[in-house]
Amino acid sequence: MITMSEVSKVYGNGSVALADVSIEIHKGEFVFLVGPSGAGKSTFIKLVFREELPTSGKLFVNGRNVIDMKPNEVPYLRRGLGMVFQDYRLLPNKTVYDNVAFAMQVIEAPRREMQKRVHNVLDLVGLRHKVRTYPSELSGGEQQRVAIARAIVNNPAVVIADEPTGNLDPDTSWEIMKAFDTINKAGTTIVMATHDKTIVDAMRKRVIAVEKGYIVRDQERGVYGYED
Repeated sequence: MITMSEVSKVYGNGSVALADVSIEIHKGEFVFLVGPSGAGKSTFIKLVFREELPTSGKLFVNGRNVIDMKPNEVPYLRRGLGMVFQDYRLLPNKTVYDNVAFAMQVIEAPRREMQKRVHNVLDLVGLRHKVRTYPSELSGGEQQRVAIARAIVNNPAVVIADEPTGNLDPDTSWEIMKAFDTINKAGTTIVMATHDKTIVDAMRKRVIAVEKGYIVRDQERGVYGYED
């Protein structure tokens, strides 16, 4: 799914965000990306999504060479990826249904297929009854579940989540993690950057720890490994 080989990212001011990272994430894995703030987690995610390019090394996502990719190929790469952010990034003037359907409208999916798939993913995250509701009428947890539905509506091979529980209370965070776990058990690869020690320690998934741009730990059934 994701293969990095000696990947480094150095910004113009000389700041090293990632240094000689070699990692492979396989189909169907659930991976927590942990580490202190500024460690390089967000850069890792940006490289996978091709929001940025590495300074050196090789990077393949879903079998595609991300570095050599032409600009007009990037949208096709991203169709195989679902993104979930800490701040939801919903369209405030669109209903729950339209926010989720938007991801399918972009790829010009047939209307009947769109309706079926949107309702199916809203069922999955427990929000079918909110189809006509606007984001401002939803709780934070509900907004995040809409964001998850939008991320998976096109059946991506990989879902990348950047601090998806960062703005949520503990009970709501667990609801969100149950949704991610269900998606993962259906075969979708999950890569999640998080500072949530409780969740990481309880779920015991693969943990990749990043510090000062380096991979310092890669554990199956790992723990968070940092104090709150």
